[in-house]
Amino acid sequence: MNKAKRVAGVVLSSVLTISLLLTGCSDSEGGPEAQGGKNGQKEPVTLKFSFWGDTIEKKTVTEALERFEQETGIQVEPMHVPADYLTKMTTMVAGNVAPDLGYLSSGAALSWGRDGKLLNLTPFMENDPDFKKEDYLDQIWYEIEPGNIIAMSTAVEGYGLMYNKDLLLEAGVELPPTDANKAWDWDTFVEYAKKLTLDDQGRNALDPNFNPDKIRQFGLQYDPYNMMAAVVSNGGNFLTEDGTGFGLARPEAIEAIQKLADLMYVHHVSPTPLQTKNMPDTALQTKKVAMTVSGNWALQAFAEQDFNLGVGVLPKLKESNTLLDGAPTVIFKSTKHPEEAWLLYKYMTDPESVLPLIEGGLWMPLKKEWYTNPELINKWAAGNKAHPEGYTEAFMKQTIENGFRTPGFEVKNLDKINALVTPALDLVWTGKQKAEEALKGVEPKVLPLIEGYYGR
Repeated sequence: MNKAKRVAGVVLSSVLTISLLLTGCSDSEGGPEAQGGKNGQKEPVTLKFSFWGDTIEKKTVTEALERFEQETGIQVEPMHVPADYLTKMTTMVAGNVAPDLGYLSSGAALSWGRDGKLLNLTPFMENDPDFKKEDYLDQIWYEIEPGNIIAMSTAVEGYGLMYNKDLLLEAGVELPPTDANKAWDWDTFVEYAKKLTLDDQGRNALDPNFNPDKIRQFGLQYDPYNMMAAVVSNGGNFLTEDGTGFGLARPEAIEAIQKLADLMYVHHVSPTPLQTKNMPDTALQTKKVAMTVSGNWALQAFAEQDFNLGVGVLPKLKESNTLLDGAPTVIFKSTKHPEEAWLLYKYMTDPESVLPLIEGGLWMPLKKEWYTNPELINKWAAGNKAHPEGYTEAFMKQTIENGFRTPGFEVKNLDKINALVTPALDLVWTGKQKAEEALKGVEPKVLPLIEGYYGR
């Protein structure tokens, strides 16, 4: 029996099992498709799966959906939405014509899950003999309240330091450590970034004659979006631990955020937001930037460029860590085929189903054994251009040992809070205000919006 037939057998067996156990999970009373068509024949099930992504992601996801269809007989209609995705989903949900399942932003998923527009996955997981929640990373779950899980991450996205190895070697700079126990402290990080920042005369930022108004190579590109890694490394967080206070207005967070702003306006080693707009996507390759802090997904594009890519763990303030991101995939409550939708959902969470996206550098896998089993690790994290030497330590190991989730996984009312916080932080990132002034200033407006954490 070939692999496709084995998978089909398991999936179809699961269909029967879950159908018996979950007859109450659908809102549908059961029309012709559910009860059977003419002559009692059950009509073919067709699912709609919505997603975004570039051409590589579109191709890989579509091919995975086609394989699922071939192996199960359940038809799947891919719905690729390259732009304005959330706007389209909002319109479809309002019109009661949502897809059966698909990607969603974290804010919408938590809000819609709270409002009952998404299926609770817990009954499916508990009643599926082929599914074990403990097989998956602990950090991937979107949980509205205990027992109400509305999503897994579509993929894991850990953060790290990526760099043009040749530029560091030419400057005599030590390569960034891949071992979390040897992570650069902040002062070391800034010193090396200065050494790698060059003006139009080739003078680095340690030179007293360095001209910060004519920089031809920045030592670093640090997108402020990644600020939470520094905040948590310094002992802070978005909210206080008890979920009642504005954590970004506490001293630990303010200090970390100010240090990020100082990279631009005091040390001149990282481009400002205005300068970043003029940076090409090939900034590492074209030597406009020596190092960058980014998520795992950037490795896919870097692998297609012609330069000597290196990776390392993030610099630390107090503790070494990495930021974990990953937008959710959900099943919409309006689906007429919840059991079949669950089977497709489960299929798409299997790293084997989307292996090209994982080995290509865009995604990291959801299952624990893909981080611990040498045979599986070799399938994606070693021996290819998207995962250079040191990746298994700097990204893979760091993800499972020191990874913490972005606020999008669990902070209630985050969209409304960010509507106030983002403009305040923009004043910091543009050099118009210090972090303390901006964050203390917005705190009185934020406090009434804080509702704590989901899942607690």
